[in-house]
Amino acid sequence: MTERGPLAAVSPLDGRYARYTEPLVPYASERALMRARVEVEVEYLIALADLDATPLSIDDRQRATLRALYETFDDEDASVVKQLETDGYGEYAATNHDVKAIEYFIRLGMPEDLDAANWIHFGLTSEDVNNLAQRLLVKPAAETVLVPELREIRDTLVEMAHTYADVPMLARTHGQPATPTTFGKEMAVYASRLGQAITRVERAADALSGKLAGASGTYAAHVAAYPDVDWPAFAESFVGDLGLDHEPLTTQVNPCDDLAVLFDALRGANNILLDLDLDVWLYVSDRYLGQEAVEGETGSSTMPHKVNPIDFENSEGNLSKANSDLVFLGDYVTNSRLQRDLSDSTVKRNIGAAFAHCLIGYSKCQNGLAKVVPNEQVMADDLAATPEIIGEAVQTILRREGYADAYEQVKKATRGRDVTIEDFHDMFADLDVSDAVRAELGALTPTDYTGIAEQQADGI
Repeated sequence: MTERGPLAAVSPLDGRYARYTEPLVPYASERALMRARVEVEVEYLIALADLDATPLSIDDRQRATLRALYETFDDEDASVVKQLETDGYGEYAATNHDVKAIEYFIRLGMPEDLDAANWIHFGLTSEDVNNLAQRLLVKPAAETVLVPELREIRDTLVEMAHTYADVPMLARTHGQPATPTTFGKEMAVYASRLGQAITRVERAADALSGKLAGASGTYAAHVAAYPDVDWPAFAESFVGDLGLDHEPLTTQVNPCDDLAVLFDALRGANNILLDLDLDVWLYVSDRYLGQEAVEGETGSSTMPHKVNPIDFENSEGNLSKANSDLVFLGDYVTNSRLQRDLSDSTVKRNIGAAFAHCLIGYSKCQNGLAKVVPNEQVMADDLAATPEIIGEAVQTILRREGYADAYEQVKKATRGRDVTIEDFHDMFADLDVSDAVRAELGALTPTDYTGIAEQQADGI
């Protein structure tokens, strides 16, 4: 069979978008899962040796050899594990079991002077290994790949907020002209929201928890072998040493509520970026934002002039796909029939795919933000063409001055009509107000009616 490359990949994640998903390979690939399983099994073996109750003894040199099995785990090692599972390798027939293949791999690499084969996987069920291995991958995938990408987007939004803090822009509520804002302030809103979402993702990743309690979560095999050992305390210490919280009460499976919280936190961050993608797309459509053309890039196959907002559209599509997957994963992995069923196994293999769609979405959003530039003249022209938006300020100042029907008076003069700034000035001339108030009203312009938007943008 011809070796499959990116052009033969059945998923765009390993084909068209492989260059974007590469950072997740150490955490989302089958090779990565194999390596993490070896780490759990090796560290568990060493932890057993540290128990006074067991006769197992492993010296420093032997420990180093064992730990090298996962510290230097490479493609060749992964190939051996796969052969142990599917074809057999050396003295071992095919296991048709991925975790059992890990046990035999460790036996093959064990120091010759260490007689400990019977202690590998001692008292464990596969889920004890898998739930820990998966979290050893999910945690750094979130913390070292996804979160930094989110932070980069937030940093860009903060920079845009500061740079364009004082650039006035017509706001739209219900799609209609509304009280002006500044472009920087709108970017500050997204920066603030995303910052809070990042904190939620970090907390969720930091709170991932693992179990090590045997086939039904009762430590039965462990207690049968060594009834005097405090196995829950051993498990808590072991899981903690792996950098995870300990889940003390489980069935055979870790309930996975911790994973569901992480998936939901990521979905929340994605929703913020989806909102951003849509708004920026509309700003580009309204010509409030221009896009820097990339040399040699084609915008449209038939319209040579076009520079399409494809990065934001691509981000939108991938983040929507990611959210669909994250909802499915969060709902599915928290359920198991009675003490264990295996339907979650294949589902959990798709966590990396959900993360990959997140990563592509983040990369595309960041690429898009790097290309957009506010078209300040278009924004200014739009403000000048909609003087009716100062009506809010006019009626509010008149209320302050005691006009009981201020809202109705301004509404009658502006609603459903083409209004000019001169029309307002004519209205002000007829008002029973002091010269100071008349001057205050006359100084109102759409461009200056932005409240404290500039300070809000600078304060992010």
